[in-house]
Amino acid sequence: MTDQNEHTGTTDRRGRIVIDLSEYREARDPMPVTFHRLELNQILRVYGRMVGEGEWRDYAIDHFRDKAVFSVFKRSGDLPVYQVEKNPKLAQKQGAFSIVNTQGRILKRGHDLAQVMKFFDKVQKLRD
Repeated sequence: MTDQNEHTGTTDRRGRIVIDLSEYREARDPMPVTFHRLELNQILRVYGRMVGEGEWRDYAIDHFRDKAVFSVFKRSGDLPVYQVEKNPKLAQKQGAFSIVNTQGRILKRGHDLAQVMKFFDKVQKLRD
């Protein structure tokens, strides 16, 4: 029989402390935030369309402890034209997903990635 000890893990019948290593590692070095497969599919669908139209040429994906970032570039050596960010800490507030321009201004934010990605439909319509 084991008893739960909040600060140190669990104790076994002999009073020894047992610590789950996966929980310990996660507490010390949390996993980075990533895009899920469905989220990445939505982003890449828009990216593919924009590449086909000659607007974008390159992309980069970064996974940080607090957010995941998909950056799109007009040319490989330039700053990103747009960044699609996923920040789970904002999920209950303004929404986890946002689109940021080169100057760092948030252009669109929301809880649903599909709705946020519709921003690029409007950008295309304004240009035509």
